[in-house]
Amino acid sequence: MSEEAGHMLLVYEDPSDHRSISLDDTSSTEESPDETRLALEIANDAIPYIGQRFSTHDAAYEFYSEFAKRCGFSIRRHRTEGKDGVGKGLTRRYFVCHRAGNTPVKTSNENKPQRNRKSSRCGCQAYMRISKSTELGVPEWLVTGFANHHNHELLEPNQVRFLPAYRTISESDKNRILMFAKTGISVQQMMRLLELEKCVEPGYLPFTEKDVRNLLQSFRKVDPEGESIDLLKMCRNIKDKDPNFKFEFTLDSNGRLENIAWSYASSIESYEFFGDAVVFDTTHRLAAFDMPLGIWVGMNNYGMPCFFGCVLLREENLRSFSWALKAFSGFMNGKAPQTILTDQNMCLKEAIGMEMPTTKHALCIWLIVAKFPSWFNAVLGERYTDWKVEFYRLYNLETIEDFELGWRDMVNSFGLHTNRHIASLYALRTLWALPYLRSHFFAGMTTPGQSKSINAFIQRFLSAQTRLAHFVEQVAVAVDFKDQAGEQQTMQQNIQNISLKTGAPMESHAASVFTPYAFTKLQEQLVMAAHYASYQMEDGFLVRHHTKLEGGRKVYWVPREGIISCSCHQFDFSGILCRHALRVLSTGNCFQIPERYLPIRWRRRISIPPNRHLQLPRNDHTEGIQLLQSMVSTLVTESSKSKERLDLATEQVSVLLSQIREQPVSTHGLRELSSTHRSLT
Repeated sequence: MSEEAGHMLLVYEDPSDHRSISLDDTSSTEESPDETRLALEIANDAIPYIGQRFSTHDAAYEFYSEFAKRCGFSIRRHRTEGKDGVGKGLTRRYFVCHRAGNTPVKTSNENKPQRNRKSSRCGCQAYMRISKSTELGVPEWLVTGFANHHNHELLEPNQVRFLPAYRTISESDKNRILMFAKTGISVQQMMRLLELEKCVEPGYLPFTEKDVRNLLQSFRKVDPEGESIDLLKMCRNIKDKDPNFKFEFTLDSNGRLENIAWSYASSIESYEFFGDAVVFDTTHRLAAFDMPLGIWVGMNNYGMPCFFGCVLLREENLRSFSWALKAFSGFMNGKAPQTILTDQNMCLKEAIGMEMPTTKHALCIWLIVAKFPSWFNAVLGERYTDWKVEFYRLYNLETIEDFELGWRDMVNSFGLHTNRHIASLYALRTLWALPYLRSHFFAGMTTPGQSKSINAFIQRFLSAQTRLAHFVEQVAVAVDFKDQAGEQQTMQQNIQNISLKTGAPMESHAASVFTPYAFTKLQEQLVMAAHYASYQMEDGFLVRHHTKLEGGRKVYWVPREGIISCSCHQFDFSGILCRHALRVLSTGNCFQIPERYLPIRWRRRISIPPNRHLQLPRNDHTEGIQLLQSMVSTLVTESSKSKERLDLATEQVSVLLSQIREQPVSTHGLRELSSTHRSLT
């Protein structure tokens, strides 16, 4: 107890006010007073005293509240006598310690779950009573009773601020918090920003993280039906402003919103280039509305996540997932992805088979691994870490034969023959183990680093939720934020000097065409290719590490047609040529990577600006322009290496331009060229 509080244990009673207080009594009348009282003279204007006057009862409450805070407790309004607008109106009020009274006994109801909440009430008798007076012709409030005896410990100054009565969020702070929520930052980050803005030490804001979470939750506690109507209005408003914004929804038999999906113009634009491999994450829910949330995400040419679309569903069943996939396909002009990664949801698996029959379905490895601690930690104990190392080794193997043998050995070694999770993983192995997936393109999204990046990207949308009606806009804010961060990372990649490690012409050629992200992946393979030997066979080449005497990869190369393939399926899987194919190309005196093995999706010249208001029609003409821009970029790079090359290029390009200008020009071609130029520069 503080020293100041110790001097304030006082009891005052106005003898003219013959009433007593019973804190457990809820009636509007009082009994005869107890004649005992302690009269102490303390010259302190901060302490309530009998006869003290206030212009309003609210002013009296504020005064007593400040006194209580200094002492180490808080107060609450208790009983009243009279009622505003009736007779003499409100004539008396009681303010009591927050621990006054006793916890009421609740009658149990078997049909209604009871909240097991602890109470701080302990029958404390500290109080202040005020009565209305009109002696001077003007209504005012006089203190007619005051007791400061507490039957509990009072709090220290650094503790009292945590009492609910003193934890308040001002209107300006509420507005800041709601603005922060729209940007998708966490509550912890909001608190830190507000501390910095107010120049207070960490933990000394007049409210806590829990208060902020409760505030955000209060904005979500609205009528679901009304929220659905507002959400549809919001989508229509966005559509009016941006005709390229797309959304679809369904209503149930009662006319209530059942499902809704949407995508932005920039997302549809991105999908045209990077929609070959897609993650459809349906493992999250909007807790405030208890609705499953699905998010479509991909990977761009700079190795950064890009947003494709969102869906809110009422149920997680075959019908809902089928509708979601149809809506998404409609947004993307009927173009299905080559591959799609999802969670272990059998309804979703069946829906993909129905709605996207040509798409290869696989399971997100990071969503599987996230369940390992609950599945295997207790079972394996100290061996859990060793088992995870062995699992990742098996996951990354190249051949199905090696995986099957290794899996059998792992089960025997760790004694997991009867484990149901191991049995389930093995039954689904063709959907997650890389040896079964290497012949399909996944844009590198199966690697641990990229999976973390995608998961962090998705978390931004989840933390951006306040009201359902504003969720569409908040996702747009989060997408814009990520797009801007992506532009900065793209710029940083482009301005960094590329370090050539092999000196091979193929390396410098790839550096001029690929983005730094894709080039780094190819460069890794080029460096390793130097350690491999190639042997020409009747039907191709056998390539293996120079230290190996057996095994290896079969590479097939048709120089005239510029076709090369390898049994490791590295190019099929990632769009980057493998070390085996690069070794064969190098041995065959090939100094440039064949054009078809420089995928457009990994090239520099297709970066898309985050312009939500622009959607370009894509066809062969547009793709031809992109290819030409890539060729021009290569031409400039190669021509700048010597004066002779530069002179030759200038001469030939001048002739070519003269020939091109003689060709007719269509208005459609001009419009498309202008649009493409805006999107690619």
